[in-house]
Amino acid sequence: MKTHMNITQQLIKSHLVTGDMTPGSEIGLRIDHVLQQDATGTLVMLELQAMGLAKVKAEKAVQYVDHNLLQTDFKNADDHAFLQAATQKMGYYYSRAGNGISHVVHMEQFGVPGKSLLGSDSHSCAGGGLGMLAIGTGGLDVAMAAAGEPYYVKMPKVLGVELTGKLPEWVSAKDVVLEMLRRYDVKGAKGYVIEYYGEGIKNLSTWDRHVIANMGTEMGATSTVFPSDERTKEFLTQQGRADDWVELKAEEDATYDLTDHIDLSKVEPMIACPCSPGNVVPVSKVAGRKISQVVVGSSANPGYRDFWMVSQIVKNKQVPAHISLDVNPSSRQTIQTLTADGAMGELMGSGARFHQTGCMGCIGMGQAPASGKISLRTMPRNFSGRSGTKDDQVYLCSPETAAASALNGEITDPRTLGFDYPKFEEPNQVKSGLTVIFPPEKSKSKVKLEMGPNIKPIPKFGRLECEFQLPVILKMGDNISTDEILKAGAEVLPLRSNIPEISKYAYQALSKDFYKRAKLSSDGHIVIAGENYAQGSSREHAALAPRYLGQKAVIAKSYARIGWQNLVNFGIIPFEFEDPSDYHDIDENDVILFTELREAIQSDKPILVKNISINKEIAVKTRLSERQIRVLLAGGVINDLKERAEMVNSKKAVEELAEA
Repeated sequence: MKTHMNITQQLIKSHLVTGDMTPGSEIGLRIDHVLQQDATGTLVMLELQAMGLAKVKAEKAVQYVDHNLLQTDFKNADDHAFLQAATQKMGYYYSRAGNGISHVVHMEQFGVPGKSLLGSDSHSCAGGGLGMLAIGTGGLDVAMAAAGEPYYVKMPKVLGVELTGKLPEWVSAKDVVLEMLRRYDVKGAKGYVIEYYGEGIKNLSTWDRHVIANMGTEMGATSTVFPSDERTKEFLTQQGRADDWVELKAEEDATYDLTDHIDLSKVEPMIACPCSPGNVVPVSKVAGRKISQVVVGSSANPGYRDFWMVSQIVKNKQVPAHISLDVNPSSRQTIQTLTADGAMGELMGSGARFHQTGCMGCIGMGQAPASGKISLRTMPRNFSGRSGTKDDQVYLCSPETAAASALNGEITDPRTLGFDYPKFEEPNQVKSGLTVIFPPEKSKSKVKLEMGPNIKPIPKFGRLECEFQLPVILKMGDNISTDEILKAGAEVLPLRSNIPEISKYAYQALSKDFYKRAKLSSDGHIVIAGENYAQGSSREHAALAPRYLGQKAVIAKSYARIGWQNLVNFGIIPFEFEDPSDYHDIDENDVILFTELREAIQSDKPILVKNISINKEIAVKTRLSERQIRVLLAGGVINDLKERAEMVNSKKAVEELAEA
């Protein structure tokens, strides 16, 4: 019997290299586009060097500079000099500082419906708004894809969300994805690709779809997928790339593993309260709370329309003096268009502040709010302290809610403003900006790599031991984010290419003396966690820095997808409690004995570990594919790649000797 495939299944089938499309089983996907940003890109380039790669093998590879933009000393500038040389030498395109946020610029300049994209940023799934199979993951996975290797992931189920109707005035795409977060929280879509369909799709622009796809990762989804239709064609035509359009739609009678429905006409302004993107309520429930800062922009509201809407709401008005209205533009193209139509002048005339084009406040790179004050942001995340202020109170909202609140000095339902909703029309064409994205250098042999003093080689690790007895130096609760494992922000981000230095900040948000305790545990250590460990960012540093400090394993109730993969990639065993209640039988400072590990990991049976401190055996398990078992035994992906290369070379040598 013929299976009627949805768009997600069609995209996966067309890129399937290994495995079968059974949900939960590991598959290998061919990757067409590789996307890197500078906070992870330097490490990716160092990983490619460690692998011995001379030239990128992906169809399109682009290195963006959009995170480490504050140059308070030499570190970020050195990284960017290294990246520009390394990318041109290896055949990447290079998007320099000021061009814009990676996901935004890639959609403007390079995105093609039907292609696969792997990005070293968790919000790379934004490409699904254009009809791409776009997935965010750790930098080491991206390095492997750049080297021509498949991307391995568990075959997802598909959550089909039918959209009907049309959004009412003062409501926009950000409210739609916040409504989804209200329903699914930060892990409700784990193991799924979210696919939107239905007659309401035609009422959402491609940038609207980008907004919704971008924050799919906040629900734990592997990716988000939209159709490629006439609205997609309009967008590509606007960008001067109409020839890149192809239609993508679900087959008639296509089915989904799980379904949901949103009537767009009934969506109201929504807001995510501190300190989780899933802590969502209607704006009306929190209206009246005093604020001190409003930030508009980021990859979660990057389109020209979003900035234009704010400009028209504040037009000919003054933001109160005690409110900081920060404009965080998403791309050079957006700035050029806003300037050409006068919208930039309206923003500046209202008293708004203009910041660099890039991720900025979203990643804690500037724009930190006042202590204990409310900051409204059109950004995708509001984990505690992520803004750069320890006791921050960050709320996530739409551009309409942000602008209305900026005018009133308090959280405001935009429907109560008392004037007509601005009527937006898409421009027929926008500025390209392509001239400032440098193509790969043709004479690569002339390119010299510049490595500043803050750029250190990737640490080397050994193969997995058969046995170890280690202390628990940290026990954590549920939904621990990568921001808590290794914080973002202007203090730490410049150290991304220096693992010995950045490791000093490991788990600092949870335990001030973690680094000291880890260094004292000369044989290594383990940590314990609850549900959904390592949610949030794709930063592999949240695995690599603890690994450098001697972390051998994590025992948790469950893991976020990217965090789990990063642990395996760097040789940290991601154990899960067979019985989640055993979480209560391990405490900090307990000593855990692991025996016959190499044999145990290769078995599909529960593994018994012993808490020596209370003389109790606890059953744990792993959910590893054969490939991941091989990687763990080798001590990580780089070791595994080298071992396989040596085997191939040895086999060739034997064959050559035999022929001789």
